[in-house]
Amino acid sequence: MNIKTDSRKVKKGDTFVALKTLNNDGHEYVEEAILNGAETVVVEHGLYSVNTLVVNDTKTYLIHILKERYYDQIKHLKLIGMTGTNGKTTTCYLIYEALCKLNKKVAYIGTIGFYANGDKIKELNNTTPEINEMYEMLLYCTENNIEYVVMEVSSHALSMRRVEGLEFDYAIFSNLTKDHLDYHLDMKSYALAKQKLFSMLKENGKAIVNVDDDYKNYFLLKENNNITYGFLESDYQIIDYNIHTSGSKFKIKVKQEIELESPLLGKHNVYNILVMTIVLLNEGFMIEQVKSLMLELKAPTGRMDTIIYNTNRIIIDYAHTPDAVKNVINAVKELNPNHIYTIIGCGGNRDKTKRPEMAKIATDLSDYAIFTSDNPRLEDPNDIIDDMIKNLQNTNYETIVNRKNAIIKGIQKLENNDILLVLGKGHETYQIIGKEKLEFDDKQTVLEII
Repeated sequence: MNIKTDSRKVKKGDTFVALKTLNNDGHEYVEEAILNGAETVVVEHGLYSVNTLVVNDTKTYLIHILKERYYDQIKHLKLIGMTGTNGKTTTCYLIYEALCKLNKKVAYIGTIGFYANGDKIKELNNTTPEINEMYEMLLYCTENNIEYVVMEVSSHALSMRRVEGLEFDYAIFSNLTKDHLDYHLDMKSYALAKQKLFSMLKENGKAIVNVDDDYKNYFLLKENNNITYGFLESDYQIIDYNIHTSGSKFKIKVKQEIELESPLLGKHNVYNILVMTIVLLNEGFMIEQVKSLMLELKAPTGRMDTIIYNTNRIIIDYAHTPDAVKNVINAVKELNPNHIYTIIGCGGNRDKTKRPEMAKIATDLSDYAIFTSDNPRLEDPNDIIDDMIKNLQNTNYETIVNRKNAIIKGIQKLENNDILLVLGKGHETYQIIGKEKLEFDDKQTVLEII
């Protein structure tokens, strides 16, 4: 594909489109794109030494030109898109993994990268990449005879039109809880951003919606073929569930009662597994096939990633929103440990309103919490922790700014049948401090310490 929005990737003969994004203005890189061989530049202003096309809005131009030139090559792909605050990565990865095991050619696009047919192809900078990168990946899927593409669709991506023009076979909604309010400003705007996915279904596409969520009505659009799931009355109703040390068992009622079992822990994973089951059943797979492969499925890296340490468990998880933190701690409570210790921080230059909430949840639900750094970016990590503990009535916590030292202290606290939760970073292998991306991996750090 010869349309580029990153000047560093431009090769001789390419067209460079100068996009304006949250943090960048592509017009600043036009000269670099020309030096790298751009034959045409598409801009909103200016005149350059190569063929220059001036348009009102470069994003609109990009969406239209990609659709015009390439959509016919990708329109046969079965696109499964999922949006929601929590659960996207695990659910999408489970669907991807299950389809792989069912001998289907399948790709996954999301937080942990771009995968195809069991192999990781590359890391991604965003959960849902910019639209030209999205087309590049979808064209790769076409060239490699892939049938299904499972993708996480973030609210940022929907607001920034990164998937505009694509049509989905499935649109899935998990839940809506407080996150990204630095960008969306309020929960209604956040819900409306995510709602856009549900107006992008193919003619016989299906919308899969969690009826237990307070914001469900934003996603149950009357023009769609809606499938509902949850503990409340729904098409796929969870009527019983039980968490034990080796996973979860639950029953769902469809036309008849079906008992399912998975090695994944927690009520939140019951939802994730159920969505995967709904997609597979709607794709024509038999319930017995689904039940047998379910026992082999694993959560993606950094999602309830468990390390056994003597009689204790150390669990690494990406939980970085109030609701996700609550879900993870409640999930491990059901294992009846003697003590739960939680290490957690909040990201810098992100929604500040969730900081005190996360500190309160961690101290309310754990026996003890250690507040530390988690990608402080351009903020002082001490200021972030101060925001977390401001007005906190609970006293069962301490603050250790250095994340490695916090993990050491957490591990030292473990005695017998205790659980240490290391939350917030999951699969990430870095800390962003200032403008630097420094190597740091929670799981690797834990393994080195123990």
